[in-house]
Amino acid sequence: MTPTLRRKLEALAERREELERLLADPSVLADNDRFRNYSREFAQLQPLVTALAEETRAKRDLAAAEAMREDPELAELAAEEIAAAQTRLAQLEDELSLLLVPKDARDDANLFLEVRAGTGGDEAAIFAGDLFRMYARYAERQGWKVEVESDSPGEHGGYKEIVARIVGRGAYSKLKFESGTHRVQRVPETESQGRIHTSAATVAIIPEDEAVDDIVVNPADLRVDTFRSSGAGGQHVNKTDSAIRITHLPTGVVVECQTERSQHANRDKAMKRLKAQLLDAERSKQLAAQAESRKLQVGSGDRSQRIRTYNFPQGRITDHRVDGLTLYDLPNIIQGNLDELIDRLTREHQAEELARLSEAA
Repeated sequence: MTPTLRRKLEALAERREELERLLADPSVLADNDRFRNYSREFAQLQPLVTALAEETRAKRDLAAAEAMREDPELAELAAEEIAAAQTRLAQLEDELSLLLVPKDARDDANLFLEVRAGTGGDEAAIFAGDLFRMYARYAERQGWKVEVESDSPGEHGGYKEIVARIVGRGAYSKLKFESGTHRVQRVPETESQGRIHTSAATVAIIPEDEAVDDIVVNPADLRVDTFRSSGAGGQHVNKTDSAIRITHLPTGVVVECQTERSQHANRDKAMKRLKAQLLDAERSKQLAAQAESRKLQVGSGDRSQRIRTYNFPQGRITDHRVDGLTLYDLPNIIQGNLDELIDRLTREHQAEELARLSEAA
């Protein structure tokens, strides 16, 4: 680890001590917002302080083992303990390096998942449905809640478009690399000649940021339309225009919500998603300006970038942003077993950020 990165670690440890003092300050205890923000920062720094303490212990163990090596009768035991301490120190240095990677404040946030059929006609809609089910099953395995806010079914299955809210701690941290164009190569059930068909669907992952409450939207910039819900709900959906569509005229962003029985509730949910999209779009512009060279444009929602190919005849899934990221486990992955894929993308992002930190140093 470079001296500059080591100084960064020490500065963060000092910041944690400062936060401990601040959290005991009566003026902070009386201010809910400051107390919440400091508590969150304190919790985020705790793993780093714990790893530093373990590193100190490992260094003491190494020094003791090296001193013990001077005794001929203990030389063999000392060699074993020296090797173990050196291995542990190397592991801790890797851990500390990763803890230096800036944490995205939105990692623990809920999110909005948008999946839309792209090129490929009916097969694209069917693939969009496959992708949504893949994410929904993964969310269920994580213990998260999936709430469909609007959908437009395809004529032969799947969805032309489906939007859902995923509620669960850490949801955004796991799925934030999924935004982009997903391409599928397979033989459609309707293809009598057995020819492989290529189609695509787009995915956007939008965090439900706490800062969304600070977004002010001019009512004059909105066009609000009502329509009848098309989903389940018995006779109710045929009698009331409770579904809401809101268009933000300056940006052209359109959101819909039709899951609630009341027009007011659907409007509230639609406005929340609209604000989340506007905030995410603004932050994405800033990120793009700061890091044009990054392979993993976190949270960009850029659906023009082809990020992944699902090749069913070969059982292969390839992520085009990471060299060598090809897994021959497509049937398992499409059932929602995304852990290996997400872990590889997370490690790539961490390595990318660490390299950037080293260059800056």
